[in-house]
Amino acid sequence: MQSTELQQLEVVVSIPADYVLIKKDDYKIMLDEQLNGKWWDMKELTDRTKTSKDWLIENVFYQPRFKKILDVKHNGFVKYPSGKGSKWLFQAKKMSKFLDDFFPEIMK
Repeated sequence: MQSTELQQLEVVVSIPADYVLIKKDDYKIMLDEQLNGKWWDMKELTDRTKTSKDWLIENVFYQPRFKKILDVKHNGFVKYPSGKGSKWLFQAKKMSKFLDDFFPEIMK
């Protein structure tokens, strides 16, 4: 029988001064926290989803099954406009999670 020996190779990697090396877990946490405390308006949401305001309103915000989850009046995270000149506002982190979680259902 042959014995298998493990070989180790030491490699030196130079990291440019304007880069930072961090653990994957820390990077994921940092990305997640990037949306904490941020609010989006409708323009930001349409830019991020690559959809139109009308499409979002029709397919997401005024769908009864979603409105119960989304509307701040039902303890949600979307402030629906309350009249002419009133704006939509979204808690960015919660809206982003909702869009990820409900993507298949939204696209049906």
